[in-house]
Amino acid sequence: MTPRTKTLSVLAIPALVVVAVLAASSLFIVDEREKALVLRLGRVVDVQESPGLGFKLPFIDNVVKYDGRILGLPTSPLEVTPLDDRRLVVDAFARWRITDPVRFRQAVGAAGVQAAQQRLQPIVVDAIRGVLGTVPSTTVLSDDRTTLMNQIRDEARDNSGGLGVEIIDVRLTRTDLPEQNLNATYGRMRAERQREAADEIARGGEAAQRVRAAADRTVVELTSEASRRAEIARGEADAQRNAIYADAYGRDPEFFAFTRSLTSYQRALGGENSSMVIQPDSEFFTYLSDDGGSRANPASTPVPKGNSAENVSAPNPEAEAEEEDLVTPEVTDREGNRLGEAAGVRLTPVPESLATPPQTQSEIVAPEAPIADQPAETETAPEPEATTQEPAPAN
Repeated sequence: MTPRTKTLSVLAIPALVVVAVLAASSLFIVDEREKALVLRLGRVVDVQESPGLGFKLPFIDNVVKYDGRILGLPTSPLEVTPLDDRRLVVDAFARWRITDPVRFRQAVGAAGVQAAQQRLQPIVVDAIRGVLGTVPSTTVLSDDRTTLMNQIRDEARDNSGGLGVEIIDVRLTRTDLPEQNLNATYGRMRAERQREAADEIARGGEAAQRVRAAADRTVVELTSEASRRAEIARGEADAQRNAIYADAYGRDPEFFAFTRSLTSYQRALGGENSSMVIQPDSEFFTYLSDDGGSRANPASTPVPKGNSAENVSAPNPEAEAEEEDLVTPEVTDREGNRLGEAAGVRLTPVPESLATPPQTQSEIVAPEAPIADQPAETETAPEPEATTQEPAPAN
């Protein structure tokens, strides 16, 4: 190899290195998630939004890349005053992206995305305050707030058009009362729940009182009815007993005097410390010395078969109970529900005559309304007096 060839080969290697460096500095790669601007001495000379290779002048042009994806913008909690002057604390976040890299570069300069977020945050906050201030707090606290969020998005999009970005969506993450109002709200909620609980307890107490009153009334009426039937049975039995006595006494008056004297002896001498001041030959002691057989005066004609006691009918409580049907009393609450039905409690059946009358709502007559003529009272015939059958006189 000649010296000239050796010299050319030595110079070719640095030249290839220089060419490779110049080629590398004139090429740049744009990712599919990015947008690139080619700046020449601070001026935008080319925009590369599609992914691939790009060309620039080495050492003269500069490439600035921006994120082309959807970016997030959280906002700090802020207090808003809705239409009904009820303060609320609202948290929100926005989704945005760069649509015009050239205008975006002119608006934010070299600071890039960070400066854009600082400028977008007051725009979103003002849109939130403006929209929520035109509606009542009930609308803000409702479950369906899509319309409000769309209004906030549209207003923020209109105000941020000069930044070269597009606000895609704005979402309200939390709407709550301020801390100083939470305790008062919770207090009202507790009071409301306590009022409802007290009302339910009062309703239960009222239902219990109604059941208890119905049971007490049934006990009194059953006791009264049993006492009435017992008195009737006792009276009819006394009448039958008196008829038997009358038949026996009518056969022999001396026997009547004898039994009366024995009854007097039993009553007068029954005490432990009885004292009597009376003559020994008094008529009171007649049957102590003589049984009175000599003075017996039986009836001259035979007494017919049977006596007046047979004509007195004995009471039959079982037959009367069978004739009267048993019914279950119905006691209802304010809403018309039967008391005890939900708890499985059933009232004891009682005779139909003792059943509680149906409950009706009382009607209030207005002062201006004429009062209807009351029906004339019906005259009830007096009940016939019970007649007792006189005992048949002894012949």
